[in-house]
Amino acid sequence: MVLVLLSVQLFAQKQSQVIDKVVAVVGKNIILQSDIENQYMQYRLQGGAQGGYQPMHCDILESMLFQKLMLNQAEMDSITVTDDQVDAKMMQDIGYYIAQFGSQEKMESVFGKTLPEIKEELRPMVRDRMLQEQVQNNIIQNVVVTPSEVKAFYMDMPQDSLPMVNAEYEIAQIVKRPPVSIDEKLKVKDRLYQIRKRILSGESSFSTMAILYSEDPGSAKKGGELGFVGKGEFAPAFETVAFNLRDGEISEVVETEFGFHIIQLIERRDDMVNCRHILLSAKVPVEALEKAQNELDSVAALVRNGEMTFDEACKKFSDDDSKNNGGYVTNAATGGNRLSIADLKELEQYYPEYGNLDFIISRLGENEISDPLPMTTNEKKDAFRLVMVKKKVEAHKANLTDDYNLIQGWALEMKKQQARENWIREKANKAYIRIDENYADCEFNFDWLTK
Repeated sequence: MVLVLLSVQLFAQKQSQVIDKVVAVVGKNIILQSDIENQYMQYRLQGGAQGGYQPMHCDILESMLFQKLMLNQAEMDSITVTDDQVDAKMMQDIGYYIAQFGSQEKMESVFGKTLPEIKEELRPMVRDRMLQEQVQNNIIQNVVVTPSEVKAFYMDMPQDSLPMVNAEYEIAQIVKRPPVSIDEKLKVKDRLYQIRKRILSGESSFSTMAILYSEDPGSAKKGGELGFVGKGEFAPAFETVAFNLRDGEISEVVETEFGFHIIQLIERRDDMVNCRHILLSAKVPVEALEKAQNELDSVAALVRNGEMTFDEACKKFSDDDSKNNGGYVTNAATGGNRLSIADLKELEQYYPEYGNLDFIISRLGENEISDPLPMTTNEKKDAFRLVMVKKKVEAHKANLTDDYNLIQGWALEMKKQQARENWIREKANKAYIRIDENYADCEFNFDWLTK
């Protein structure tokens, strides 16, 4: 959301012909009419401006008054962020833009600005956002809810309009990750050195060899080009090499958790580099995979025959980090063990290990163990696993027994919102605030001008 707003602001600065004026002041911080128009444009682009022109502008102004009040408080509390912190965050934002647009040149074309100009305009916005985040964290950092508050929150909810909760599962797995042999790794490294030799000899270009041989599907079709990226975005070993290359230079073979790479620096601009790479990964031998499958077949038989519990088998045989926690598959979005089918489908986009779990669990009964199933690890290595549905909670109306953590989250968020509202009432009563008379008819949620 924030990055969308920043991009709209940058684009609007290129396009806007509106005669600007100050519409509000909070301490030393001003809100311009153009600030409000830019955010209104964002809401319209996202299909969210449904409340009418004037009510939406009033809502936007009130949101900005809160943001400026936090900046005012940051100054009063001597909260600061360093230039290095701002620049690091700004480079993350710019890296995101470049990835979305496809290249730095496309980004510059859309915004009508050069990269240095974009950085100069982003820097104060990023600094303000970081200060606001610190103040807001201070407002809610000590907010907690007790079990009695969670129960009271639930009891106050209209029982005839309690939300429905989708069917959820608690899933456990036993994973066998066959190791890649030293011989396989040496073969891959030798292949990369041969490719590197052909490029250096002029027999073929780096981009052609990337298209032909690289196993990175995202960059291979672009000749291995990754686009401009700042520090902190690559795997550590990859980054160390990439940022120490000269323009056009080709690295030695570099190993990361994803496999083996050779890297060519295309260009460095400020704190960003644009590289090509060719990725080859060492494959798990078929014989090792067959052995893992057979081992899991035997483990499944032990569990089905009652000779060993799933938990015991997990601790003894699993190669996964979850082995000491019963093998539970953690919901990467919530940190809990409950996953819905929708959760699994969403997580699968980012984590290969979640792949096909939605299909598997829909065919398993509670406490039923699967046959050995092929999987891809997050490092994109082949493996096998057994899966068990430890618990299934059917779709139902939210209740304290099955959904305590969910309801606790709702109660906590409500209490945090109350803390924010109390903070606004207290600080707005003490700060200098002025609002343009054109917004005098706005029905604000807070009395911004009460002294």
